[in-house]
Amino acid sequence: MHAANDSFYRLTPDIMLAALEQAGYQPDGRFLMRNSLENRVISVMLADSSFCVAKFYRPGRWSRETILEEHAFLFELAALEIPVCSPLVSQGSSLHEYQGLLYAVWPQTGGRGLEEPDAECMRHIGRLLGRMHAAGAKSGFSHRQTLSAGSFVEQPLAELDPLIPAHCRTAYRDAALRIAGLYRTGSEGVPMQRIHGDCHPGNLLIDGSQIFFLDFDDCLTGPVVQDLWMLLPDRGDAAAGLRAAFLEGYTLFADFDPAWFRLIEILRGMRFVHYAAWIARRRDDPSFTRAFPDFGTDAWWERETRDLIEQTRTAEEGLSARPPAPDELLPDSAYFPDLGDH
Repeated sequence: MHAANDSFYRLTPDIMLAALEQAGYQPDGRFLMRNSLENRVISVMLADSSFCVAKFYRPGRWSRETILEEHAFLFELAALEIPVCSPLVSQGSSLHEYQGLLYAVWPQTGGRGLEEPDAECMRHIGRLLGRMHAAGAKSGFSHRQTLSAGSFVEQPLAELDPLIPAHCRTAYRDAALRIAGLYRTGSEGVPMQRIHGDCHPGNLLIDGSQIFFLDFDDCLTGPVVQDLWMLLPDRGDAAAGLRAAFLEGYTLFADFDPAWFRLIEILRGMRFVHYAAWIARRRDDPSFTRAFPDFGTDAWWERETRDLIEQTRTAEEGLSARPPAPDELLPDSAYFPDLGDH
């Protein structure tokens, strides 16, 4: 086991509190461990009775440069009064290191999760995301990942290949490579820019009338529709109205071509492969073996293979369908997938 991973798996509250002290903070000893599979996160009360949240980054996932670029994006958005949770700066930096582990400290943000939003809420979210994307288009990342067929399908597939049972390997590979090809075709000519990257309802927090965007760990260069498909409701008359309200708010600040909706089912299929590789890379982490006890079994791969084949067919149908006209409300259609575990 790599030494940094060993330190990460063995992180205890006393080590995390000591790291905070090294960065110039004064914890009073009271804390609460937060649920987080990817990173290790702790809420801490400080001596002045304020709270902060320390996030220790998983070793090997992001470099110092990519994390600092994430932070710079957050500072840029915050300066434009776009409601994001940006890290605190202490001792001249937003990023610190302790025992070989990189970590950042954040203000604790209160609020509740997004539940059954009404039209006005979706219109408000649309305005915020439109402003974020308008800002994201003004500059680019130098170190963060780009969402591509290679990064989200072909590279993960190469990592997964030795783990796939022989009776599933050919069917899974064929479906994954078809999805990669569909993305290359469908994304041709689609603008790529800085986006959140993992903009699902769990990464929005509502505090009174304010909505905050959280967790930019996965910010990257990609098509803006990547930030829409996990947020938008999927089917039904009510969902169509909510989608229309969202786009009404969004297009006040950023352009959106309805033809880009054809990427949604493709992106969802790509996420299947990307998600499986995300688990596979962490299968020696005790928290992942507890969270995904059946990962790697024949039953797991058989289910994943069936789902990926079905999703690939849906993506092919969506790519060949007529894109909605700009003035359509986008009712039930192949462009809006069910929100699932992927």
